Parts: sequence; C-alpha cells; structure tokens
Amino acid sequence: MPIDRARIGFAPVEPKHYPLLLAWLNRPHVREWWGDPDEELGFIRDMVEGRDTTRPFLITLDGEPLGYIQYWFLGHHQNEEWTKDNPWLAELPQEAVGVDLSIGEADKVSLGIGSAALVAFVAYLRGLGHETIIIDPDPANARAVRAYAKAGFRPVPELEGRTGDDVLIMQFDPKANEIS
Repeated sequence: MPIDRARIGFAPVEPKHYPLLLAWLNRPHVREWWGDPDEELGFIRDMVEGRDTTRPFLITLDGEPLGYIQYWFLGHHQNEEWTKDNPWLAELPQEAVGVDLSIGEADKVSLGIGSAALVAFVAYLRGLGHETIIIDPDPANARAVRAYAKAGFRPVPELEGRTGDDVLIMQFDPKANEIS
C-alpha cells in the first residue's frame, strides 16, 4: 500500500542533526552508496554553514526523521572542475536541479517511503519554480532506480551509456508518475 504523501515532511538540516546524520552515514545500507561518513558529514556542514549552495533536509514520516534528502544546482557545477570528470553536466539545462536521498533507518527501506518522499520533494521543488529535476543513482543500485522510476523519473536517453559505469541520469517526467 503506498505511503500517504501527507505523512511525509522535510526539515532543513541544522547542526543539532549532525549526530543523527553521522549515525545514518555509518549504517551499511547507506555506506554502500555514499562516501566516507566523516567526509559526507563535512559536505553537509558546508551546506548548512553556507559554503556550499546545496540545500540539505531531513525526511520525516509522521514528524519522525528517517532519512536525508538534498537538492543541488546544476549550473553551479557546470564549470571546468566538475565537467572534466562529468562532461554530461554541460548537456543539461543550467537551471536544472539534482536530488540525492537516502533512507537512514534500515527498517524503513523498501516500504515505498523513498518514492513517496521523492514525489513530495519534487512537488516542493516544482513549487519553487524548478522544472528540470534530475537524480543520478548508481545503476547497480537497483532498489534506488526502481524507487526513482516509481516516483516519475526516467533515464535521459541521450545520456545513457555516456556517464560512466556508476551514474544513471534520470529526469523527472510529470507524465510518468506511477504513485497515485
């Protein structure tokens, strides 16, 4: 049974959330797809403290935090430093935003919460005026790819096979949303 999106919320990350985020980043199901926990938490600190334009949030279900979600501005990464290793960045609209997420609580994985949270977050981003929204899972992360497809994301055909072995660029298609 799908999760009622009204139960999903987002809270901007604050310094008081760092211990919780570090605990999630150290969990095996998160470590598999994210980098070194201390380094990742450092990136989040940079976001919270304004040294990075990425916007970090906790995902909540019935008011209880259970995951992490962020959005980043593609235009801020369309520079020589980023495009030399990720040339596909230059092929997407400058005004596009990218989303990353993870369910931190292992017992909440594979329950449809990630898809429901992504649908709710896309609605939030579209409400802010963002039309082009991408997500870039590792194609080997089949659970994430399925969840993102369920939330209305589809592979960008012209980029398939051109983003390396560990990146599948998917873009939100408002007509493809499978969650009712």
